[in-house]
Amino acid sequence: MTVKFMLLAGASGLFAAAPALAQDAPPPATAATIDRAAPEQPTEGEDVVVLGFGQSRQVQTVTSADLERLTPGTSPLKAVAKLPGVNFQSADAFGAYEWSTRISLRGFNQNQLGFTLDGVPLGDMSYGNVNGLHISRAILSENIASTTVAQGAGALGTASTSNLGGTLQFVSRAPSDTADLVASGTYGSDQTYRAFVRAESGDLGGGLKGYISYGFLKTDKWKGFGEQRQHQANAKVVKEVGDHGKITAFLNFSDRRENDYQDLSLDIIRRRGLNNDNISNDYPLALQIAQIAQNQAARGASATAALPYPGVGLAFPAGIGTLDDVYYDAAGLRRDWLGGVTFEAQLLPQLSVVSTSYIHRNKGQGSWITPYVATPAGAPNADGTPIIDGSALSFRTTEYRIMRAGNFTNAALELGANRFEVGAWYESNAFDQARRFYGMADGTTANRRALDYQENPFFTQWAGNYDTETLQYHVADTLQLGRLTINAGWKGMRVENKANLLTGVLVAGKIESKDWFLPQAGAVFALGGGAELFASYTENMRAFVSGTAGPFGTTQTGFDAIRSRIKPETSKTAEGGVRLRAGGLQLSAVGYYIDFNDRLLTFQNGSGIQGNPPTLNNAGNVESYGGEISAFYRVFQPLSLFASYSYNKATYQDDVVNAAGTVLTATAGKTVVDTPEHMAKGEIVYDDSRFFGRVGADYMAKRYFTYLNDQSIGSRVLVDASIGVRFGENMGFFRGFALEGSVTNLTDKKYVSTIGSNGYTASGDNQTLLAGAPRQVFVTLRRGF
Repeated sequence: MTVKFMLLAGASGLFAAAPALAQDAPPPATAATIDRAAPEQPTEGEDVVVLGFGQSRQVQTVTSADLERLTPGTSPLKAVAKLPGVNFQSADAFGAYEWSTRISLRGFNQNQLGFTLDGVPLGDMSYGNVNGLHISRAILSENIASTTVAQGAGALGTASTSNLGGTLQFVSRAPSDTADLVASGTYGSDQTYRAFVRAESGDLGGGLKGYISYGFLKTDKWKGFGEQRQHQANAKVVKEVGDHGKITAFLNFSDRRENDYQDLSLDIIRRRGLNNDNISNDYPLALQIAQIAQNQAARGASATAALPYPGVGLAFPAGIGTLDDVYYDAAGLRRDWLGGVTFEAQLLPQLSVVSTSYIHRNKGQGSWITPYVATPAGAPNADGTPIIDGSALSFRTTEYRIMRAGNFTNAALELGANRFEVGAWYESNAFDQARRFYGMADGTTANRRALDYQENPFFTQWAGNYDTETLQYHVADTLQLGRLTINAGWKGMRVENKANLLTGVLVAGKIESKDWFLPQAGAVFALGGGAELFASYTENMRAFVSGTAGPFGTTQTGFDAIRSRIKPETSKTAEGGVRLRAGGLQLSAVGYYIDFNDRLLTFQNGSGIQGNPPTLNNAGNVESYGGEISAFYRVFQPLSLFASYSYNKATYQDDVVNAAGTVLTATAGKTVVDTPEHMAKGEIVYDDSRFFGRVGADYMAKRYFTYLNDQSIGSRVLVDASIGVRFGENMGFFRGFALEGSVTNLTDKKYVSTIGSNGYTASGDNQTLLAGAPRQVFVTLRRGF
């Protein structure tokens, strides 16, 4: 088959019963709680991975105990990397460096998944996020009680318009009933400092309790020069209202500033190695490279043209093969405030209501000091004074501002064997995005720092304002018929995106994603003896996004030509399997089939630093099928084993052709990019309350980073480990403390971690790879965990 048109080419650059915010350990699922927004989770203190018993979908939950075994500050995404079907990548030891962090499920990439924190939508968690924020900024990892992964489809009421291929739902911990001070300090490789403290009020009377916490992370880059640092604060208050319910309020703050690692290509790796990085310690060399490149451009335009920098010639310094081998510096800055309040009410013995209102404010900047655009003479400096002679370099930013607010409300009615639910989610999001250039001066040191928000640009290439209105509702029913539980329902959504051009050549206009009937159905049958069968069917849609990442990233003519025929991506997922629980053993096996329609492929044009708008193409259908196996076994009380294996075959079913029927990219039959066919993970944990340790291994097969599958990254195995001791009652001052050592990449594997950092191309090499961190060692002293 072929798809009969190319969509566009750039020309210039509801909730099912929502988890209570105060609730960190809901009881195991029963007939009345099947497929609610907070799937089965263990009670606090258990250190097991729960394999979704009682759920009609493939669902697993990892607890805070799993996260505590990792180095403090580690992303909760890394904690779920051991689950089947989860493809997680990051170039740093913590899994928190956002430019590199990627998570995908069953061939669906990160912006095709749904993410929530206590039910509050986090958007699609893309790096240049237009509708939310990353989980590593939304909450401190020490304040996460559990993370639940639904590999195929989330619950009907999940507040997401991007969950085509699954959801990750994070639940924050509840305030303690006892006053306490919880703290930890970490020191390790590359001058890593991590501090955390949480003050618990305990029950102040009348069911009023809360906590406030602060975390700080600072680490040097493991290669090159620069640092990555973050300040975070979380506060949460709960007030019980007798037998009628409770009120929960929270406020979270994050300020993250990261110097970036250099993106690599296979060619750069062959010539310069995996340790190639930005030259942030050598501003004169960066200027020289930019001057030579601009000399080459001038001489290429005319053999007799005068060189703008005659003193530096035409040849790059030894060891530099292209302008893109090394840049001076790059960084990502994000500042977020996220707050909300939840009301939970038991209106009648059979009728309950949960309603959450939230607000999120974000300021962000992604920067590159680029040799592709020169600073003109007279351009303003950071303080507004003119740069006299200009420079061959300039400071390029992509700037973001988000102001969004919303509410989701769910009502549940229990009538005998039936549980009826209705819910709705509404959000209004005002998003600003701009591409600006700031002046860099000649000299021996840079006049601007990549970790600072910039002022006084000399040029704004484009700027737009985008308003997004989201409305989603759902209706569901769960019916208990003896050993058989059936759940069914549907959701509907409408997302309206409006673009207002402020300056430049971007688009003004409106586009809508709408489908008022997206059904789900599932069943669980208890076989007895701890075994059960489950099956489900789900339809989902991914709404268009605002900003330059979606249909608005083109010219007005291009947008007008395609907006009436472009279609949102949709998926149909069928899965079924068996679970078994016997003694200390948990087993889960599932098979699935996915029909993914109107898959939109983004083709990168040029190197990422150039900022050329990508080309968006409709690749038609994608077919995915596979299987996943999980096993947890408690050998005896201190010792447990966990293992998972997943197989996924995801292929494009159609070629990409233009309106005239000419094949542009012969993608039919090719494997979906960044989709390893085989993944296997294993973990051994020992914990006897005094001594504890963990060893985990992660295997991932080959991954393609071109749509035609002519470029790939080979398989790799990574091993992490930790060991520690807790001090008991007879340890005096140190009673309640724990000392832990942890090692990431224990075997010091040299490998490519992230692929697609700068998108994908049809074929050929591409500067879109990031090297994984080498072996790193950390020591942590904790109290109160």
